[in-house]
Amino acid sequence: VQLQASGGGLVQAGDSLRLSCAASDRTNKYGMAWFRRPSGKDLEFLASINWSGNSVDYVDGRFTISKDNAKNMAYLQINTLKPEDTARYFCAARKGPPRRDPDQYDSWGQGTLVTVSS
Repeated sequence: VQLQASGGGLVQAGDSLRLSCAASDRTNKYGMAWFRRPSGKDLEFLASINWSGNSVDYVDGRFTISKDNAKNMAYLQINTLKPEDTARYFCAARKGPPRRDPDQYDSWGQGTLVTVSS
């Protein structure tokens, strides 16, 4: 499946942002997740969602993952943005249950850059 992330940009600290991930295949076949990579750092797991959308996992309550299987879309809502949230954000997909380990995913989007100014 091909993934296209969008919705990033320059925002102010305290703002909210919703990132989108468009899939070329039916998202009800995939567990999906969002990761981010701050400049010079490793990938960080943020949130995941199962094939049906009724089970989620996340590391921070400021992040909310959702998906719309009718539109083949996944989303990441980020609230109360902080300068340390500045990173390139990636969506990923795998057949089967979602995982926190990025090595378990075989489909990745190109990422969307989020820059948070203080």
